[in-house]
Amino acid sequence: MASATSARSPGRPRAGVHAAVFAATLSTVHELGYAQATVERIAAAAGVAKTTIYRRWPSKGELIVDCLLDAFGPAPLEGGGKAEIMSSAIHWVAAKIGEPGVGDAFAGVFSDAVSDPALREILSARLQDPYRLALQDALGEPEHRVLFFVDVVVGTLLHRMGMTGEPMVDADVAALSEMVLAVLG
Repeated sequence: MASATSARSPGRPRAGVHAAVFAATLSTVHELGYAQATVERIAAAAGVAKTTIYRRWPSKGELIVDCLLDAFGPAPLEGGGKAEIMSSAIHWVAAKIGEPGVGDAFAGVFSDAVSDPALREILSARLQDPYRLALQDALGEPEHRVLFFVDVVVGTLLHRMGMTGEPMVDADVAALSEMVLAVLG
């Protein structure tokens, strides 16, 4: 009779690797900044081999994109109308960008994508498109209007983070929401 341990595959247990790597990624980015958060340092912080990361994510950019998807999760796009959905989405994304490491990771991967067409494609397909499609469906708006909404909101939030090193305060998030609703609502 085979024991339960002999039935599992050889090597280290894989459960929790993604969670450990994502947590280590955000904490390393938060502590050292995006540029200094190398795959080697992230692997060390996660307690895994560098090859463990590279088997799952061929580049730091792809790791960051999946880490951001995990950090953001599904967008809360329910509400009584377009204005409520938009306001809720703005407050949600502002809160997420303000979490330790998230805004830094977001801004860093966007910066890398400026000169990396392959990373831009990954950002578009895996990060932007799912949220854009969900917003289009929830708001009943065409793609170009939703993309403008995303550009204005995310761009403003990341700009504030880049200029001050701090997330946008609640009063400014409320003012941003009011401005965007006045134009797009």
